[in-house]
Amino acid sequence: MNYTVQQIAEITNAEVIGDKNLVVKNIAYDSRIIYSIKNAAFIAINTHKNSGEKFIEAAIDRGINIIISEHQYPQFENITWIIVKNSVGFLQQLAKYHFENSHLRSIGITGSNGKTILKEWLYQCLWNEFPTVKSPKSFNSQIGLPLSLLQINNSHQLGIFEVGISQPNEMEKLENIFHPQIGLLTHIGTAHAANFSSEEELIDEKIKLFKDSEVIIYNGDHSLVDQKIKKLYADKKLISYGFKETNNVFIKKNIKDENIIVEYFGEEISFPAHQRDESTLTNATALIAVLKVLQIENKKIVEKINLLKAVEMRLEAIEGIKGNIVINDSFNLDLDSLKTALQFLKEYNKPKKSLVLTDIVGVNTNSQELYEEVSELVNEQNFDSVYLIGDEISKFSELFKSKTYTFIDTKELIESKHLSEIENQIILLKGARKFEIEKLKDVLELRKHDTVLEINLNAILHNINYHKSLLKPQTKMMAMVKANAYGLGSYEIAEFLQHHHIDYLGVAFADEGVELRKKGITTPIIVMNPEQHSYQTIIEYNLEPEIYSFRVLELFYEAVQKSGYDKKYPIHIKLETGMHRLGFKDFELDQLSETLSQKNLTIQSIFSHLSSSDMPEEKEFTLRQMEVFEKNSSYLIEKLGYAPLRHILNSSGITSYTDHQYDMVRIGIGMLGESPDIEIQKQLQSVVSFKTVISQISMVENGESVGYSRRFKPDHLTKIATIPVGYADGIPRLIGNQVGSLGVNKVLVPIVGNICMDMMMINVENVPNVKEGDMVTVFNAKPSLKEFAGYCKTITYEVLTSISPRVKRIYIKD
Repeated sequence: MNYTVQQIAEITNAEVIGDKNLVVKNIAYDSRIIYSIKNAAFIAINTHKNSGEKFIEAAIDRGINIIISEHQYPQFENITWIIVKNSVGFLQQLAKYHFENSHLRSIGITGSNGKTILKEWLYQCLWNEFPTVKSPKSFNSQIGLPLSLLQINNSHQLGIFEVGISQPNEMEKLENIFHPQIGLLTHIGTAHAANFSSEEELIDEKIKLFKDSEVIIYNGDHSLVDQKIKKLYADKKLISYGFKETNNVFIKKNIKDENIIVEYFGEEISFPAHQRDESTLTNATALIAVLKVLQIENKKIVEKINLLKAVEMRLEAIEGIKGNIVINDSFNLDLDSLKTALQFLKEYNKPKKSLVLTDIVGVNTNSQELYEEVSELVNEQNFDSVYLIGDEISKFSELFKSKTYTFIDTKELIESKHLSEIENQIILLKGARKFEIEKLKDVLELRKHDTVLEINLNAILHNINYHKSLLKPQTKMMAMVKANAYGLGSYEIAEFLQHHHIDYLGVAFADEGVELRKKGITTPIIVMNPEQHSYQTIIEYNLEPEIYSFRVLELFYEAVQKSGYDKKYPIHIKLETGMHRLGFKDFELDQLSETLSQKNLTIQSIFSHLSSSDMPEEKEFTLRQMEVFEKNSSYLIEKLGYAPLRHILNSSGITSYTDHQYDMVRIGIGMLGESPDIEIQKQLQSVVSFKTVISQISMVENGESVGYSRRFKPDHLTKIATIPVGYADGIPRLIGNQVGSLGVNKVLVPIVGNICMDMMMINVENVPNVKEGDMVTVFNAKPSLKEFAGYCKTITYEVLTSISPRVKRIYIKD
């Protein structure tokens, strides 16, 4: 983008109040992640669920002086306003103009699954062939797609954009904004299928995107897709891909075990494939089809496939030495990905931060202009230290205002020992692949075990938003982060949730809340089980206790008086409704209201717990609990003379008893992607992945034994793999001896022999091409967390909270 305010107003029929000659090169949509204020405008996006106008002040406080909004707020002085009729419509209109006046070749990707993977694969293969722009993250919606298109600049020759829909009649709007020359349709699955009357309606909606495409590449294994595209778009160049030999691009039977053979219109392309699951190989055929259309020669295609990074192109946050957090984004480097990484940094509260940055390679542009723009971006972030790697970027070190160091290569930086001096900072590693700065991660990370627990933060946000979609816009949400956020890391999860405006956090004990406060969490925190000795600590750290008995009420109020607290202290009243654990009973309500009226306390909420909301057979009991809650909470509110928040629904309650949402709901296991309802489960995303690697593979003869007590003795020559995870990591011994299974290369394999403290053995005789160093999935997709809990004869909560602290946690953002 490079428009004046006046030009933007003319393009979109908007009104300008202020300086019409100001230049806009970037539109910020989230006041929390504004990474640059130079030539930036903030758009206050209004939707039926939220108004971005309440964040205008925050954007202005960050230095923004151009605001795009449906209303002007005169109290803000020296601001230029672009007043629009509809903020989303404005964004779409501007993006349409911007796209149609660019001169780039475009690829539009839609489908149910695989859009982001194929977009990232294509970008990895094409960024050094053509100056390429792509959708950031999974920006593909009515708002996300326009924001993606506005990234196009005059130097770009190719654009790769995702297009996503979740409701009927959405694609027509998106196709009006963006009409790709090359259309790519990925797998059609169950994502958002519930919003359509049939699979046929879903397909019809998706393929509207290709109305003006010259080439359509689609999965021909799906017979209905094949039939519809051939009928509707017979006049276009059609390329089908998949496993069936009737496709134009298909996978032939392997001629050699180590290679995959793909046939493209009679040509054979052979390449090694470490992952051979159906979805990966299908995506590979789609990738080849696009590369061939762009006239990439076969030899180069194979080279590019061999260089593909594991598809999860993600920013990962790792606990580092000396209190640091390491943000690893060490695959590629261009201006767009640098901006994305700088946005990600805004989600962390640590006041100090350092940057490792390499040469930007493969970009045909003037070096002086490029690094001037890079330095401007970096300087706005106020890094404590900047470490530049590479001959080219080092020439421009004087442009960087932070304390700056230069190095020829990564090895020189490691040997300098500078990194060992960094304490209590965020360290961003951002570099081009050739510099191998992922080696710095090995130097900086605290735990270096091969066994890791990966937590996908964006999946948590997806799951929260799904549950929110079932609620009224005004209903608040409390997220439970007790027990170290179910073993995932309470601070990391709490900080992410705070960034995304969760209303309340819930912990079990005061110590958990104190730890969050010390690390900068300011969101209201409820302590669900306040112990007597912790009352002073609760008050000191501004925590809000659950009050469930007169004894607790009196003791806590006594502590409030002793502390000298001179305002009404916030508390939460727990009612007993049938679980018989904690809470005030109906015959105590008169005394409770009278007692509360005499104390300098304010009731923030009245709540209760459902014991069986996840059990359909106990629906009658659950409804009776809610009847008791309605009756008793209403009575108490009448006696109090004011209306605190009310809440009773937990995760399964949100999905099964939505009509009883009251003022707030509590989400726990639901945000981690687990639901007892099969249909709801399909809408959620898996959050947690427990992984390790094969340490050694041994051939065990008939009659020999494996492990302690010789509990496994094969009856034939068997391939046994040892992996470095055991009961000290949270794996119960009871699932050894072929009770439980783990995943290796998408194959479920049984655990054999007794599980040791730090190791276990698995039978991998049925896994093709298995080798030492291969990844092993303890749980994620195969087996799932729920399946793993089944092996353990327990629930998912216990599995997660049992994972040892010595297992390294890695936090992923797509």
